[in-house]
Amino acid sequence: MSLQNSIAIQVNGEPKQIAAGVTVRTLLEQMGLHAGRVAVEYNYNILARPKWAETIISEGDRFEIVQFVGGG
Repeated sequence: MSLQNSIAIQVNGEPKQIAAGVTVRTLLEQMGLHAGRVAVEYNYNILARPKWAETIISEGDRFEIVQFVGGG
């Protein structure tokens, strides 16, 4: 990834570089997370699942991503 085409964000408190123009859904896919098992907080607000595909990530955005794990 070229530095001039990347942006800096924060995911679960850690800095991360991603390509410019990426959506939240694409970020989750790139992280290997199953969309049915996560909740996304985007800039301190819960982001509804239907918004994931249309929300384009911007420089400085902050995410907390929680993955649900089943068990018994």
